[in-house]
Amino acid sequence: MPRQVDHVGRRRLIAEAVCHLADERGLEGVTLRDVAARAQVSMGAVQRCFRTKEEMLVFALGHVSERISERVQARLVRSPAQSAGTALGHAATEISLLREEHRAEARVWLAFVAQAAVSKALAETLKANYAALQETFTRLISEVGEGAGRAVPLEPAREARALLALADGLTTHVLIGHLTPQEAHDVLHEHLTGLWERPVPSPSTESPPPG
Repeated sequence: MPRQVDHVGRRRLIAEAVCHLADERGLEGVTLRDVAARAQVSMGAVQRCFRTKEEMLVFALGHVSERISERVQARLVRSPAQSAGTALGHAATEISLLREEHRAEARVWLAFVAQAAVSKALAETLKANYAALQETFTRLISEVGEGAGRAVPLEPAREARALLALADGLTTHVLIGHLTPQEAHDVLHEHLTGLWERPVPSPSTESPPPG
């Protein structure tokens, strides 16, 4: 009787091999042969799972994104005492990948972002991921604004875009050594605090109406 192959498990094994190679040297020069060797499977096994290198990379990116998203969602399971602001802070921290145990994952993510600049398929996958994260941030920021009783409400979608871009940028700055993880965390904390502590302009400081 022929031995059954766990195709789902093999695809994930190959995705992990891609991630290890991306961590070590980026993705530009990675070949199917490299991946097969790292996963300890044959070239034929890789080609039966993925028709092209691009298809393999898209799956590997999805594998990494799923892992990060699971952590974000776990952080968003809120107790009655946890505010939307706290949940937002937890989610943004996970996206920033600032903790030491996530440093390899941050390098892998950055390798995929760099490759996406020349790969439409990877770019589309990343855009979909960012859109989902932005939607989550927008919802939480809306709750923060409502709970803060602000006279001038936040623009949740705009603030979500800014926060997502900040979190992504902090990942890069820590990886290249421009910021320490603690400095990056402080920047993120200050920005988050400003979302609901930003002072509302008083009438005396507002610009007079035109005319």
